[in-house]
Amino acid sequence: MMSEAGEQDDLRRQIETLGPWFHNLRIGGVETAPDHFLGDYPSFKWQRFKQVVPADLSGMSVLDIGCNAGFYAIEMKRRNARRVLAIDTDSHYLRQAEFAAYHMGVDIEFRQMSVYDIGELHEKFDIVLFMGVLYHLRHPLLALDLLHEHVVRDLMLFQCMQRGTQEVFIPEEDYAFSEEKIFERADYPKLFFIEHRYAGDPTNWFVPNKAATEAMLRSAGFAVLENPEPEVYLLVRDKPYFAAEKPPAIARRGETRP
Repeated sequence: MMSEAGEQDDLRRQIETLGPWFHNLRIGGVETAPDHFLGDYPSFKWQRFKQVVPADLSGMSVLDIGCNAGFYAIEMKRRNARRVLAIDTDSHYLRQAEFAAYHMGVDIEFRQMSVYDIGELHEKFDIVLFMGVLYHLRHPLLALDLLHEHVVRDLMLFQCMQRGTQEVFIPEEDYAFSEEKIFERADYPKLFFIEHRYAGDPTNWFVPNKAATEAMLRSAGFAVLENPEPEVYLLVRDKPYFAAEKPPAIARRGETRP
């Protein structure tokens, strides 16, 4: 029979085999990413806004989009969510998340799928988590429209990396074609396009300033209930901007899923 120390050593080896980890989880007393460049991530960030999520999610369904190693999905189960579905496009992260959920004794359903495919779920959820995903997308507004159309019943917890000023300018309804100065304001809603890499990551595509984050959310039909820290919002489903067309159906004919 293996000793307690031997079991922990074996667990540590399994965790190392599944690395590298982006989420620093604590599994059986072993940290998965103790040397994370951001620190104890995402735990330290969660401490700043966890109070906006209901303490008891009994009877509620949760969808975690871009779940990575499952930190937030696990926290939702710890709050007694009836059902948690966690999705990610990366099989590496899903293997980590399944491993963590198993060893933490939480019942979470995992699927490999993209935010662009959420219409295939044919289900709306009481809470949708969309944390740290938007800036990795080539089509960010399409993703927000799909969320509004297909899966958000009521609440969405949203986080997005931001750069530029934290000041928020809300433009007038319309401007003359000759108006150009307005676009020079640092606090005008702006998306910074990254053609190559940012922080070594080729999937960092569009990084908004704070004004753009909030404008895009409003345009897609989400109203801000709380903004507990600069990058995090608790949203409620509202009506989208009148000129926003419904998201198109995206065909995958002839493609084979990975």
